[in-house]
Amino acid sequence: MFKRLSLSAAIFAAAAAPAFAHLNPEEHGSFMAGFSHPLFGMDHILVMVAVGLWAAQVGQDGRRSAFWIVPSAFVATMAVGFSLALAGIALPFVEPAILASVIALGLLVAMAVRLPTTGSAAIVALFALFHGHAHGGELGSAGVLQFGIGFVVATAVLHLTGIAAGLGISRFSPYITRILGGITALLGLSLAFG
Repeated sequence: MFKRLSLSAAIFAAAAAPAFAHLNPEEHGSFMAGFSHPLFGMDHILVMVAVGLWAAQVGQDGRRSAFWIVPSAFVATMAVGFSLALAGIALPFVEPAILASVIALGLLVAMAVRLPTTGSAAIVALFALFHGHAHGGELGSAGVLQFGIGFVVATAVLHLTGIAAGLGISRFSPYITRILGGITALLGLSLAFG
C-alpha cells in the first residue's frame, strides 16, 4: 500500500512541478511563453490538475461525458476571461478567486463530491474566468493569438494529466485521489496565508 501511495504522490508531484520562470516571448516565441505560463504558478497547476481529478471522479459514476465536458468548460471560460482582460474589462478579486479555486476544487476532490456534470462544469467555469483573466493581464509583449493558444494547450495537458492520474489511481483506491484533493486544498491554504 505504501509503495502505491508513494508512486501516486510521485506522479502527482511530477505533474505539478512548476517551471522556474516565464519564457521570454522574444527569445522563445509567444506560443512557448503562453504554454509555459500556467506551468509557472503553483495555483494554476493545482487547479488544472484538480479539475482533471474531479472530472475523473464524476465520470466514473457512469457519466463519461464529464471526462470532456468539465475540462472543456474550464478551457472555454478561461478563454473568455482572457478576452475580458484584453478588452480592459476588470474583474473584482481575481487573485483571491484564484486562491479560492485551489481550496474549493481540492475540497471537492477530497470529499468526492458527485454533482451532475453540468453543475461540475459550471463550478469549474466560474473559477476559470478568473484564471483566464489573470493570464490576459500578464500577456506582456507576447502575441495574443499564439500566447492564448499556448496557455490553452498547456491547460488541456494539465487537465488530461489529472484525468489520467484520477483514473489510474482509482484502480488502486479511490481514497488516494481524495487524499490528493486534501493536499491540494491545504496547499491552497498555504498559498493564501503564506
